[in-house]
Amino acid sequence: MGENNITERMEEKGVKPTSNRILIMKTLIKEARPMSLSDIEETLPTMDKSSIFRVLSLFLKNDIVHSFEDGRGIINYELCTQKGICNNSEAHIHFYCKLCHKSFCMKDIPMHDIELPQGFIPHSASFVIKGLCPECAGR
Repeated sequence: MGENNITERMEEKGVKPTSNRILIMKTLIKEARPMSLSDIEETLPTMDKSSIFRVLSLFLKNDIVHSFEDGRGIINYELCTQKGICNNSEAHIHFYCKLCHKSFCMKDIPMHDIELPQGFIPHSASFVIKGLCPECAGR
């Protein structure tokens, strides 16, 4: 995705494309995997943690990213590919590697609808499998 596409994507989601926002979105696109606040901070050492957090919070509010807890209490962020308002139809399973501490999307393994008892209204769901990624398992 080029910078023009990034700018268009943000604008269609109602977000003004500033340099920090573009930089964080480029990082998420380049890495092509879910990233924690710390992961992004390590990748972008010139940007302070509070600026990264503010951008991610804005991205969450405007459906530019999804977030999920990786099973360690750490929030990971990944790009939402839906246009307009997100309806969570992209929900999928995630995998967390206990050795390299990376999270991976298992987009080919969708999360199925779960019927909850009457009165419960879900807003999101997360399913994380923990283990070793292929690279770490091969060591």
